[in-house]
Amino acid sequence: MIRLWRILRLLWRSEPGAMWRGAALSVVVLLMGVALLGLSGWFITATGLAGLAGIGIAFDVFRPSAGIRFLALGRAAARYGERLLTHDATLRALTRLRVRLLERLETQSFAELRRLRGAVALTRITADVDALDGVVLRLALPVAAALLAHVAAFAALWALTSHAVAMSIALGYVLGGGVVLWRLGRATLGLSSRAERAMQALRQGAIGLFRGRREAILQGTLPRWRAALDETEAEARAAMDRLDAVDTGAGLMLSVIVTLVAAGVFALSGWLVAGREIDPALAAVGVFVALALPETLLPLRRGMAEIGRMRDAADRVLVDVPEAPPEQRAMPSAPARATAALEVRHLSMTRPGWARLLVHDLGFAVAPGETLAIRGASGLGKSTLLDVLAGVLPATAGEVLLQGTPLAAWPAPPLRDTLTLVPQRSALIAGSIRENLALADPALTDADARAALETVALADALDARDGLDTQLGEGGAGLSGGQARRLVLARALLRRPAVLLLDEPTEGLDPGTAARVLAGVRAFLPRAAILTASHRSAELASADRVISLESYIPNVE
Repeated sequence: MIRLWRILRLLWRSEPGAMWRGAALSVVVLLMGVALLGLSGWFITATGLAGLAGIGIAFDVFRPSAGIRFLALGRAAARYGERLLTHDATLRALTRLRVRLLERLETQSFAELRRLRGAVALTRITADVDALDGVVLRLALPVAAALLAHVAAFAALWALTSHAVAMSIALGYVLGGGVVLWRLGRATLGLSSRAERAMQALRQGAIGLFRGRREAILQGTLPRWRAALDETEAEARAAMDRLDAVDTGAGLMLSVIVTLVAAGVFALSGWLVAGREIDPALAAVGVFVALALPETLLPLRRGMAEIGRMRDAADRVLVDVPEAPPEQRAMPSAPARATAALEVRHLSMTRPGWARLLVHDLGFAVAPGETLAIRGASGLGKSTLLDVLAGVLPATAGEVLLQGTPLAAWPAPPLRDTLTLVPQRSALIAGSIRENLALADPALTDADARAALETVALADALDARDGLDTQLGEGGAGLSGGQARRLVLARALLRRPAVLLLDEPTEGLDPGTAARVLAGVRAFLPRAAILTASHRSAELASADRVISLESYIPNVE
């Protein structure tokens, strides 16, 4: 529960003003509801007694009725304000939390970020953040408001009615209702966690079936996939049904407590009235307050039933969210001048999780305007080398210098403005071609976009459709593999980097188109240092120099 408190503090600090105002209105709503029923009970009873006594014409009905109208209208207005403030503040706080999560993700290694692209991780992160709105809206605020409302009601009943009435209501609701809610939280702690895991598995299975439906049909496995999804859905429904059953049982117990407390207070008030220890109209106040206070208990069921889900989400999110944004390192004020745009000195590297070195004592330099090709068979480590040169994976030994400055000394924004990596698998977003290209330059003009598309020999193919307004599906669906790679390359060119790293840039292209694209890239970036990793002849032929990675593999027999 300490994690829930930390999450509450994190969310509260994001929008403290709106949170405090919403909390105050939550208390006002409950107090006005209790006061409304209490005053109504007193008014009805006092009016009846005045009529029986024959003094009805002298009874002041205007001020109590005005009070009832004020409380009714004020309660509605306070409820609206409370919902508006608390929901708006919570959504704003969750937005800030998502930003903090993204800031944390920026500090993770490239290998970790690649793993996060999977449906499991993305679905978990989304569901965890969504679950945390309940910490404020269904747990913290309702519990705090309920306790304050009970304290105020207890003090008012103690002063207006009888100590016995005040104690009976307090013990019945705070003690009895508290025990039921505590047992509900204990019983659903594991159930809500299992239900959430089952629902996430169902979402992931549905997404997987949707994305892989073509392959499933071609392989004849669609019925098996569908059967597995149906089984997952049955498990999720069963988990939710068990959770609902426990929640319904707790609701029944709370209803029983409400009935017993109201009946007990009614009997106690009648006994006190019969003994002339309390005025009948004031006795009615206690009965009606007993009927109003359940409003403070019943809404707590949902929050207590989901406390396990919130706890697990808080555990995972707090691992990913730092207490403060990571500090940016400053660039050296006067970087050393160098003729090489990119220089590698005595570099050794390995893949994440491997003990064996892929490359040992590699060294080279690429000057502005020069193209260097790294040649090697598949699996030798060309992609890993580009990741190291781009600063997304650490080197085992040696160093990489960008414009004469060690790569580790560059803060992220200037580094990404100076050096751009186009990996084998790059992401495209659902949207137009223009929106995909604008990721590289928010101020992109149509002329610049078209120039980049012509550079990669993609403009004519898109003109046959809707040009820059051509719509793509999720992940760039709607383009062939070669077209998607060229669109990613065009987006990288629009950044106009000083150093461009290309991993198999012409994979999937015919030799003529590949040569045209490579020539266009050099024409678009005449002063850039370009390094390609490939085993294709078109890329090797377009390079000024070629380095064979086999020469730097250790322990080759």
